Amino acid sequence: MRLTLSPNPGEMLLRFVGDRLTFRLNAERRTPEAFLRTNLGRGPILHAEILQEYYHELRNWDSASNPQPSTLPPGTAWRDIPMRWQNDGWELELTLTEPGFYDAKAYIVDEHARQIWPDGPNIAISVHPNEYRTNNVIYCAFPRMFGETKTLDTTIKKSDPLVENLEKQQYAVIPPSGKLRDVIAEFPHIFGTLGCRILHLLPVNPTPTTYARFGRYGSPYAAEDLTMIDPALVEFDRRTTGIEQFQELTYAAHCRGGRVFLDMVINHTGWGSTLQENH
Repeated sequence: MRLTLSPNPGEMLLRFVGDRLTFRLNAERRTPEAFLRTNLGRGPILHAEILQEYYHELRNWDSASNPQPSTLPPGTAWRDIPMRWQNDGWELELTLTEPGFYDAKAYIVDEHARQIWPDGPNIAISVHPNEYRTNNVIYCAFPRMFGETKTLDTTIKKSDPLVENLEKQQYAVIPPSGKLRDVIAEFPHIFGTLGCRILHLLPVNPTPTTYARFGRYGSPYAAEDLTMIDPALVEFDRRTTGIEQFQELTYAAHCRGGRVFLDMVINHTGWGSTLQENH
């Protein structure tokens, strides 16, 4: 039996929470039943399955000190939702209620209780939060370039005899860096004047500055520790840590209705990184 499914099998959809999505399965004749197999609306269970798979893959897992989550049978997040016969086809309309990435595909059950599926892969549905339908201007910031030197063509004074002497001896003179608090000081301009809604920070992690340093400053994409803040971006403050000053930045952005995106490269690290040393 020839089946046609709408949206098409293999199609990748972008929708938002609150949208309604209609699935339609056309067959050559009416069959006893049809279902949509999907994990839509099962976000918490799908999340639990992902965590469970991760925990099972961990090496040297200590079940005594780190109890595993309750075991879910494979595919628990999937469910079959009955479709209705109308307009000479099977239809089902769903309201999207949870952000996440989901799959769906419809099938019929014939007179012999056999499942018959349309050709092709699942329909993929990426559901985004409702508040991000529009007005998503992104401001990309490299914190090192803020502060007192932000308007300069170069942060190195080539005419400085001391700098030139050190450079001749193959030392790299690293100029003062902009700070996270320097970025916060620009928020009235970024979120107010420009009207941006998302602050995209280039990597803020510490980088190698001694061995395998890429460039004068060290590459921001050669992270030594993905859970730490580069000390060069932090003001010396006896009351706060680098992490706390980063929290100051995110709090200040949230107070202006903004969001903070972190640029993280997780498929490689800097030389001598925490991951490299410990794993």
